Amino acid sequence: MKRKPIVVYGLLVLVIGSLLSGCNQGEKTSEESRSSMIQSVDPEATAVKKGDHDVAEKVKKDVQSVPAIYDVAVIKGKDEILVAYKVKHMQRFHMKKIEGEINKRLEKKYPKENFIVSSDFKIFIEAIELKDRMKDKDYSSKDAEERLKKIIKFKKERT
Repeated sequence: MKRKPIVVYGLLVLVIGSLLSGCNQGEKTSEESRSSMIQSVDPEATAVKKGDHDVAEKVKKDVQSVPAIYDVAVIKGKDEILVAYKVKHMQRFHMKKIEGEINKRLEKKYPKENFIVSSDFKIFIEAIELKDRMKDKDYSSKDAEERLKKIIKFKKERT
């Protein structure tokens, strides 16, 4: 009779473990993207095209100057610049206002650029993942641009 509870608990742990491992859907996540869930990671600004890195870095500094923001990921693509950011916990009630402030600031300072701005945590993690993939020498700029377009499409679908 005493073995029955052990078997039940063992099966319960196995089922829960299987369910949790299925959430990843086979995609590898980087250490930086995993740690971004609980802390500030301050990712470098990145550009698909090597010469555009300076613009991405300037955009990141401008967005970081907003007091309500504590982490920013910027990726400059061929046509668009993805700006994903995290808002301080007590500022979450002002998300629309913060996004409007960022958009206004960026459009004023960089009128020729096309910005995609998001406070969505999933977009932030995807941006970090793309940045990490771009570090790999085998990951082409064409692949990076395609992935950036998918992230932007995902962001537009969510709004």
